[in-house]
Amino acid sequence: MKVSTILYLTIFALLPQSALAHGPQVNEEFAKHVFVDSLDNSMPYRMLSPSEIESGKKYPLVLFLHGSGERGDDNEKQLSHGASVFSNPVNSDKYPAFVVFPQCKEKYWTDKIDERSFMPGSPVPPESRTEETLMELVENLIANNPIDGDRIYIVGISMGGIATYDLVCRYPDIFTAAVPICGAVNPERLSDAKNVGFMIFHGEEDDEVPSYCSREAYKALNSIGANVEYIEFAGIGHDCWSSAFNYPTLLSWLFSQCKTSEPHSMDTNLTYLNE
Repeated sequence: MKVSTILYLTIFALLPQSALAHGPQVNEEFAKHVFVDSLDNSMPYRMLSPSEIESGKKYPLVLFLHGSGERGDDNEKQLSHGASVFSNPVNSDKYPAFVVFPQCKEKYWTDKIDERSFMPGSPVPPESRTEETLMELVENLIANNPIDGDRIYIVGISMGGIATYDLVCRYPDIFTAAVPICGAVNPERLSDAKNVGFMIFHGEEDDEVPSYCSREAYKALNSIGANVEYIEFAGIGHDCWSSAFNYPTLLSWLFSQCKTSEPHSMDTNLTYLNE
């Protein structure tokens, strides 16, 4: 047996059984919390804080909304995708921030997901109770932590990408930048969010939420002069988030966005990647 194989098997044997049973190890850099809103509704969430908080300094807030596969109340599954991007010590040292991963206990973050609501001319759906609780959580975090109100970012994948669009259209004065990944929105609504920066990702071959949705969102935002980037991954399906998380300028773009300064701009705002 090769030495490399023996070493691999030894490391595998030393892994905690919980890690083997539940896939990737839970990211313990994110502290566990449960928020209770004004109507006594609870929402589990995990939070990564800056390793050192300097007196008098304020830090960005990143709100990350998971997809449908991470729903529940175990306060763990929501870390399945994206958490290590922010807890990676190189990234957390370079971009210290409060990074929050709430967990949706209901079927959707939004009121409901109906493809008709993404079509031009459709009425704006009502805000869901889950979204109301989520925004109360954001207010609570801002009130109790040294968070820079000019640097509040929202990231979402799939179901969370849909909610990302929905929330920035409802609260454009709160969010500075948004990263919807394989999401969808009625493009007519985006005029309300023209001052929010967008970096949009989608897989060309997505058969769950068609890439057409992100293309239309990009065209709508670009037509009104918004700060928007669109990256489409050729040959990739719905689960394009790993490609998005590895996109080289994702974090530098996100953390450069600020309401009170000129936004960072890339050489081009439309990218088509053949992976």
